[in-house]
Amino acid sequence: MKKKSGDKENKKEKLFGSQGFETYYSELYGQRWPALKEAFFKENQAVSYHVPGAQKEYFLDSASVLAALCLPLKGAENILDLCAAPGGKTLVLASRMDEDARLSSNERSAERKHRLATVVETCLPSEISQRITVSCSDGATWCKRQSECFDRILLDAPCSSERHVIADPKYLNTWSLSRIKTVSMEQWALLSSAYRLLAVGGILLYSTCALCPQENDEMIERLYKKFNKDGNAFKLLEPDPQLDEIKNCTNIQLPGFEKTKYGYQILPDKENGAGPIFFTILQKQITIMS
Repeated sequence: MKKKSGDKENKKEKLFGSQGFETYYSELYGQRWPALKEAFFKENQAVSYHVPGAQKEYFLDSASVLAALCLPLKGAENILDLCAAPGGKTLVLASRMDEDARLSSNERSAERKHRLATVVETCLPSEISQRITVSCSDGATWCKRQSECFDRILLDAPCSSERHVIADPKYLNTWSLSRIKTVSMEQWALLSSAYRLLAVGGILLYSTCALCPQENDEMIERLYKKFNKDGNAFKLLEPDPQLDEIKNCTNIQLPGFEKTKYGYQILPDKENGAGPIFFTILQKQITIMS
């Protein structure tokens, strides 16, 4: 049996290019894969998000709005959007936060940070944008400078983004499982850093636009093994999106979401093209023991 298992893993390792991509994801999603793939080729209907008093509106996926709306902000004073560019989720957070709250919006790429700063400046009124700090820093190492200092954290992690891969022959033809492994390592560094930055009682929302479980549920499973072995370090929360919090910013019909092992997923074949988005919400209950 061990030999068969090893053969299976070796076979997976050899998956490459468009055919490897097709084989891998059709095995993951079975009979649903053709409908998912077809949905990816359809235009994603972005929704307008216009904060009252801002110079410009911003367009983003309704699934992204929902994910950002599922991070509860009531009573939070220090909020962090750890991988914030291009800025859509930052806008949703900023428009919902309390009047005395402050938001740190971070991006490690200098070029993307510049774009993020422009979005904050033009898509938010000054009374909100002045309470936002836009920074250019590696989120994976931020925890070396600070710890347990943010009430709320949104980590929309860089991911495999299969929707973009399948639409670009250059990326599709060079796809391999090693790409997922590389991205997963980066995500783990970011997630473990974010968890260390989260204050006791604070809430973290982790999200990706990936389809593969390695970047979604398996990230949370790894967090359990690292920090929550006794089961009381953090707990998972159910999403409770309050549409009335953003009623002045957008006319949107929120997509539905499906339960996964540790979180929730929005997939475009069932939600009129919205997504894909995976997200999970956790609340830290005890401090990290060094």
